[in-house]
Parts: sequence; structure tokens; C-alpha cells
Amino acid sequence: MKALYDVPAPAKLNLFLHVTGRRPDGYHLLQSVFMLVDWCDTLHFELRRDGSISREDSGISLPDDDLVVRAARALQQAGACAAGVHIRLEKRIPVQAGMGGGSSDAASCLLALNRLWGLGLPLSRLEQIGLALGADVPFFLRGRNAWVEGIGEQITPVELPVARFAIAKPQQGLDTALIFRDPQLKRDSAPAIISGFAANHNGSYPSGFGQNDLQPVAQRLCPAVTQALEWLGSQGMQARMTGSGSAVFAQMSQDKSLLPAPAGWQVRECGSLAVHPLLGWAASDDIG
Repeated sequence: MKALYDVPAPAKLNLFLHVTGRRPDGYHLLQSVFMLVDWCDTLHFELRRDGSISREDSGISLPDDDLVVRAARALQQAGACAAGVHIRLEKRIPVQAGMGGGSSDAASCLLALNRLWGLGLPLSRLEQIGLALGADVPFFLRGRNAWVEGIGEQITPVELPVARFAIAKPQQGLDTALIFRDPQLKRDSAPAIISGFAANHNGSYPSGFGQNDLQPVAQRLCPAVTQALEWLGSQGMQARMTGSGSAVFAQMSQDKSLLPAPAGWQVRECGSLAVHPLLGWAASDDIG
């Protein structure tokens, strides 16, 4: 049977996240730097000749119509593809963590099925499909650490120093929509520029530049975010929430080791990735 096994889908960290405004349609305008890290989900794809799309979960159970299934259906339709696929998803990235796990899974699914089904769609077309699924999907498709603006569709690659992180995800998760609907969310951060970030971070994350505008609201809605920040702080590390949480992260020195985590938390030491493991899986000549 034709198949693709062990396809990785890495997580991301938001080194900072500023909300700079809101469009008339309600979407928030953001600025952030996304860094890929080596906390990965793994997907396996087996070709089906009957046109059906099915998925099984290794680990936690996901909704039947999750982003992976929706990505497969959208690509099947866009490519007028008669083939189907059976997908097995090994979920390791925490859900409702602000680490982009669902979007990364969708991106890896699009890249893998574009190859498995022999569609040959360019990266620009995959990005159009991905953006309709979620604002973070195009970043994972591009496959490089990036300065991200707009609603996530304006992506500029950036070079980032290698770093090591402690990531702590408390048991409670956070619904992104609740944070963005909150009337107390700061929506007027002054726009930043890439050169300002480059001049000020000095390889120090996350303390070197900016803040996460979503963090104060998240801490009010989910006290466990504060507990996680304080837990890393008690070990001499300056922590920040990633994305819409509830995961938090701090840069670690090479000689640092973590204390045992509270029960029910997911804690991991991660390294940054220079590029996505699937970089180059789709033709990208038409991407600027």
C-alpha cells in the first residue's frame, strides 16, 4: 500500500505577541515572532482507493472533524482528487496550549497529501487552503521562523539564534475565542518593526523584547497560567505565555534542569528548530 509514515508536525512558540488593532470584520491585527520547536506530533498516511478520509488517534481522542480531517477534505476538493486516505495521528503537543498544534497538524497533512496524492499544488495554493483552516497554518507551511503580522497571513522569515526552552502546560486549557472577545484585552499596542526586535532581543527569550498582550486576560480566566509562570520563575527563569495559552515558556541555560512538575502538567525541555522538517515538500518558486 502506498503510504507516508512518521511525518512530523512541530509546535511553535510566540516570542512576543502584540495586538495592534482590529479590522472592521472583527479579526484582530497581530504582530509576533513564531519560533519552531522540537515538540512534535507525528502523522501517518495510508492511501485509500475508495475516496474516503478516515482518522484514528494514538493517545488523546480528538473531535471527528478536527483540523487534520478538514485539511484533507479541503485539499481533496481543491485538487479534484478521487483518492482518499487513512490518517493516524500521534498527538503529543498539548491542546489549548497556544503552541499551534492543530494548525501544525493541518499544515503537515496538506504537505503530505499533496505528495501522496501526486497533486503537485504549489505552496501558494496550499497556503490559500491553509489560511481558510486557521491563521497559523500558512506559517507552518512556509517552514521557517518568522515575523508574523496581519491576521497571520503576512509572513517574513527571520534568522533566530539556537535556544533551549522549558515549556510548562498546566492541566487547564484556554479557549482562544474567549480571550479575543474579552473587553479588557489590550488592542492598541504600538506597531513594532523587525529591526527593533533584532536590535533588542540579543538572543534572550522572552525577556528581550515586547510582551504577550493576551497574557493578562489569560491569567484572569485561567489562574493556572499564573501558577505556571511562578513555577518557572521560582527556578530562576523569566517566563511568558505563548500564543493564547495556557502553556508558558522560559529560556534555559545548558546546565539547567527542571524541578518535578505539579501533577497533571505537561512539562518538557525543547530546542528551537532552524527550519521545519518538511521544508521543500511543495514547490515554492512563486512564494516571495
